[in-house]
Amino acid sequence: MTANIDLAQGWRDYVLIDTGGGEKLERWGTVTVIRPDPQAIWPRDKSVDWGIAHTRYIRSRAGGGQWETLRGDMPEAWTIAYDRMRFHIRPTGFKHMGLFPEQAVNWRWMQERIRARVAEANAPVRVLNLFAYTGGATVACMQAGANVTHIDAAKGMNQWARDNIVLSGLGDCPHKVLTDDVLKFVHREGRRGNRYDAVVMDPPVFGRGPGGEMWKLEERLFELVTACVGLLSDAPLFLLVNAYTAGYSPAVYGNVLTAALAQAKPSSPGHISRCAINFGEVGLAAKSGTTLPCGMYARAVW
Repeated sequence: MTANIDLAQGWRDYVLIDTGGGEKLERWGTVTVIRPDPQAIWPRDKSVDWGIAHTRYIRSRAGGGQWETLRGDMPEAWTIAYDRMRFHIRPTGFKHMGLFPEQAVNWRWMQERIRARVAEANAPVRVLNLFAYTGGATVACMQAGANVTHIDAAKGMNQWARDNIVLSGLGDCPHKVLTDDVLKFVHREGRRGNRYDAVVMDPPVFGRGPGGEMWKLEERLFELVTACVGLLSDAPLFLLVNAYTAGYSPAVYGNVLTAALAQAKPSSPGHISRCAINFGEVGLAAKSGTTLPCGMYARAVW
């Protein structure tokens, strides 16, 4: 079976072992975990031993969930590598591990474009990373030579990102890690006249800013993307939207980008005329043979 999904390549410290029954069996470094995945509605591979897992995340009917220890030799936190990047990993109270390994698709894609621009212009690329979480995209872009402004509303996630930046040997490279409401920050940057060569965002379906500001994707995404178009420099590189909303198709995000670019500021007609928009899915290939869809993207590329 073939799938029209961009699959993450190049991982050594992460392996998707098997999927099925609403769960996935993964190895993160030397630690094996079982986590829920609503996409995996097919049966597990009967030849795969799921009993090797150190821990399993159990959902609660009341919401949230907790980790169940299956083997006593599991660390509280550890480190994994991708290429020359290093990331702290630990199980969180909301089933995540602090990294989305399928995003290696976008990391590599961004790095190729950033490196080509840096080599051509002999100058750093300014990247704005929104809803930046623990800094996977931030580290990837910095490693390629970008000066990244990293924005997230959660102080804890930002500290995690700072740790990942230092762990990857990039602590002395130009960057900012800021705790702020994303939409408010973008509008302020527009008023200040600050510009970026590339913007990447990973908006949640629902969230709150550091001051309790409400975010609902279906209500605010177009406003955000349109504002980000206004932040692009006169020589933009890309605008990338990541998404995990199961209720929408990738084409929805492509349409949002298209509509936002149609409202581009008059002083930058090149935002429309020189831009190509593409969209698709990212995923992971399991050792057992299944392909797990993990999210969507839409990209405006110059």
